[in-house]
Amino acid sequence: ILLNHVLSTEVKAAQVTTGYVSTLAKGAASSSRNLSMYINTSNGVKINGVSNVTKTDIDATNGVIHKVDAVIGLPTIVTHATANPNFTTLAAALTRNDMPNFVSILSGTANSPFTVFAPTNTAFSGLLTELNLSGLSAIPQATLENTLKYHVVAGANVASTDLTNNMNVTTYQGGKFTITTTGGAKITDAKNRVSNIVATDVQCSNGIIHVIDKVILP
Repeated sequence: ILLNHVLSTEVKAAQVTTGYVSTLAKGAASSSRNLSMYINTSNGVKINGVSNVTKTDIDATNGVIHKVDAVIGLPTIVTHATANPNFTTLAAALTRNDMPNFVSILSGTANSPFTVFAPTNTAFSGLLTELNLSGLSAIPQATLENTLKYHVVAGANVASTDLTNNMNVTTYQGGKFTITTTGGAKITDAKNRVSNIVATDVQCSNGIIHVIDKVILP
């Protein structure tokens, strides 16, 4: 937890931007990959959705300190899914009241580590248009549950360096999809629809997240 508050480079307040950085901490999901930290500068500076920077640029002889108002715990899949505003629709889907307790599942260690292919808000908007539905609440229960489980791989922390061309992936839902790497990493789902992997390797304590630009369907 202490190392999760430390970066390996000196970053002054003027250099802080929205996005992911790597801390010096590691979690149970990987002994080689450092945990990711999400910094949001849209309203002050908020870290992993849980801690605000309250004072900046306290100089030290070997670096710089920024004061925060809460301990930054080791982030789970859920921590990073809720911290990034690009995943608000995904978070709403996972917590819809007729869904399994995805928050508990993806915060825990049973069946972990998880590899999650996380659709952006824009990806969900595209799905609603494709299915001619008015909103997230209009997606049938079974369809949404199966779709969300289809974006999760259980028992593996699969980093971008582990992806191979024509890789066949079995999902938490039970269905399969194919990853290709030629011309950029892509997923071809069970319905032969293609999604691009647009960001990779958000390392969590119980798994890893890759960002995709289209919801994949079983």
